[in-house]
Amino acid sequence: MVLRAADGETNKHIASTLGVNEDGVGQWRRRWLDAHDRLAAAADQPKRLRAVIEAVLADRPRSGAPGNFTPEQICQIIALACETPPPPLTHWTRKDLVRETIQRGIAPTISATTIGRILKSGRPQAPSHPLLAQSQDS
Repeated sequence: MVLRAADGETNKHIASTLGVNEDGVGQWRRRWLDAHDRLAAAADQPKRLRAVIEAVLADRPRSGAPGNFTPEQICQIIALACETPPPPLTHWTRKDLVRETIQRGIAPTISATTIGRILKSGRPQAPSHPLLAQSQDS
């Protein structure tokens, strides 16, 4: 989006080309323009420039309470539900998954309702931390 905007494309054209919302394109364009002075000041310092770019591109904090479970815990719960249950069980119930999640130390506590939400969604709805991977070569 940012590169297309720098090439002079309109928000409408970028949105239709990438299949995204036009308002989102505008938000990214404004975010990049707002960071212009910080980017220009770091232009001759590669490590600092990289840090500024990563900060500009990182997810911003979201409103609401932070999630109770990490993405790793959610993945472990989903993987558990995909396993064949131990005998004498023929299939997992929410209560069985709660018991096994706690027993395996995936989470100290969790409700059957939360297990159901996780399995229905397959992912957290609004992560409260940045999703961009941190650079390993900084």
